[in-house]
Amino acid sequence: MAYNIKDVFYLSTSTIVAAGTGNGGSAQLDLSAYIDPIARGRTKGTGLAVYKCHFGVQQSASNSDPIDDAEVGTFSYGLQAGLGVGDLSTGNLIAQSTAYSMTNALLVQNGAFYGPKSQIANACTTMDMFPNTQVMPSVDVPYVIVRDNVCLTYQVHDQMTEATELSVRLEVAQISLDQATLNQLLRTQTV
Repeated sequence: MAYNIKDVFYLSTSTIVAAGTGNGGSAQLDLSAYIDPIARGRTKGTGLAVYKCHFGVQQSASNSDPIDDAEVGTFSYGLQAGLGVGDLSTGNLIAQSTAYSMTNALLVQNGAFYGPKSQIANACTTMDMFPNTQVMPSVDVPYVIVRDNVCLTYQVHDQMTEATELSVRLEVAQISLDQATLNQLLRTQTV
């Protein structure tokens, strides 16, 4: 499939980053309706190509308002293929030290959020507040998921002042995969 209006569709999920709580959390998106990692006879296996990820951060309790300029919280975030941790509220997920590292084969996209006041406190006034993206798929080389889920995860570094919604919208397409490619992807997408 190609990146075009006929083949590409959207999937999305979100989670709440609680105020005043450390560690992280997650929201799991079930992809089982879009993926079939078994090739049968002449039928090829199917994967889900992720071309683009669009992340958003906004206040959760006030009609989708932008982040308040007094926010001091910071967190790392990412989208991880086949992680399978489910939906976990803030404080219930401790990310592995390599969760948002370029060496993580499950990492589809990641970045960091810095509240406006955290930048002033750290003398980082020239840094973009959000998104501070580090790795992402592309239209030319999408990240192909062959596991039945993808998890939006985050790890709080400085506690948030207000509850915050972290959301993601994915531009995806189902694609056929030959057996060799499918086997390679299955091997690399293991926890």
